[in-house]
Amino acid sequence: MQTRLGLLLVLPLAACSSAASTGTTGSGGSSTGTGGSSAGTGGAAASSTGATATASASASTGTGGAPADTATLRVHYPAGTHAITIRGSAPGLSWTQGQPTSASGGTFTYTLTGLAGLTGPAEWKPLLDDTTWARGPNYHVTPGQTVDLWPHFTSTQGEVVTLIPSFHSMVLGNDRAIYAYLPASYGENTDATYPVVYMHDGQNLWEALAQLAFGGPWKVDTTFDAASELGACSKGGVVGWGAQPFGGPDVTCTGDGDCPSGECRTFPEAIVIGVANTSDRIHEYTPTTDPGTPGGGGADAYLQMMIEEVKPAIDGMLRTRPEVGSTALAGSSLGGLVTAYAGLKHPDVYGLLGELSPSSWWNNGVIVGDVKTTQPAPTRPLIVYVDSGQGSVDDESDTDLLAAAYLGLGYVPGKSFRHVIQPMAAHSEIYWAQRFPGAMQLLLGER
Repeated sequence: MQTRLGLLLVLPLAACSSAASTGTTGSGGSSTGTGGSSAGTGGAAASSTGATATASASASTGTGGAPADTATLRVHYPAGTHAITIRGSAPGLSWTQGQPTSASGGTFTYTLTGLAGLTGPAEWKPLLDDTTWARGPNYHVTPGQTVDLWPHFTSTQGEVVTLIPSFHSMVLGNDRAIYAYLPASYGENTDATYPVVYMHDGQNLWEALAQLAFGGPWKVDTTFDAASELGACSKGGVVGWGAQPFGGPDVTCTGDGDCPSGECRTFPEAIVIGVANTSDRIHEYTPTTDPGTPGGGGADAYLQMMIEEVKPAIDGMLRTRPEVGSTALAGSSLGGLVTAYAGLKHPDVYGLLGELSPSSWWNNGVIVGDVKTTQPAPTRPLIVYVDSGQGSVDDESDTDLLAAAYLGLGYVPGKSFRHVIQPMAAHSEIYWAQRFPGAMQLLLGER
């Protein structure tokens, strides 16, 4: 079990480890890939982040002026001499034979008609040359939508890289490594751009670099790999990976028919940036000093580095979606505290906040009082996820106060906010890994 200060150990850096493999084709409208490594389970509710929060291998939806009995499917893929076809359950489609699309460069368009009688979303999926299914669970469309999709057909695993081995900050005057998870589609679909999840304590995130992790990795890379390959069954109004039991087993799926609820969902692919901590972790991750803990109060400078130095570097190097609705910040313990603080100071940069076991106790709960003074929408973060273990073992009482402060601002549970309490969970990476998929389902929305 870790202390309330969380991760204080600064670990040596190592060369990255990466993986890539070739997937198999699917049948019956679903990919039959194994899903790579299994994801940790989560317990949070989820909601879509909206039409602007799209990702590779995800669908962007909008009315676009389409008649209510039609829908437009646009598949973006550098197919070259290959063709893209569409199969599905919508009127005019079948799961046994693909319909041709109209090609213009790397965009393949198909218009669905006769949808007025649909009472819910219809499933569909693109194929390459009508033989190789897109990876992951089926996609969905409702009447009147225009859906943009950036799929992948062969790759099944993302890659963890040491993007910048020694990133020098002029603001802080120190150096640290910056790691990146590039999703499975990144190398295959070069037309795709991605939301970005920035995470603190970057050494502790990756199964592929488990030797760096203090207390075990969060399994961020394998979680995203699994969500790219498989959906999870919604239950009790909770969507997809947010509905899975802590510690498993996950109820995974490739189509709605696999689920008792009739709803198979996953979250979009994303780039994940892990910013390593340093020996100044306590100073950098805290907004004020604390009477009982020396060294605090450097969060403003740390966030200045993140915004003025790290984010421009990442946006310049990778195919990111830099807008606020596609930029998440997440961390645990003191990393959760500085994430909450970033939402107060920089809601124009970080629209999606993941606060896992945040150190809400710091300086007599100063962050709780600060959150209560947050400006009303739209000058506040769009979506906030907060969690903890149950009881004093993970400081639930202070986290409850933080959650109540967010709810007092008008955040809507299950849509723009989720507060999760995990029974029997201590303050450690083991449990953050279990809750991480649910956090991503809420913050990134439905694919």
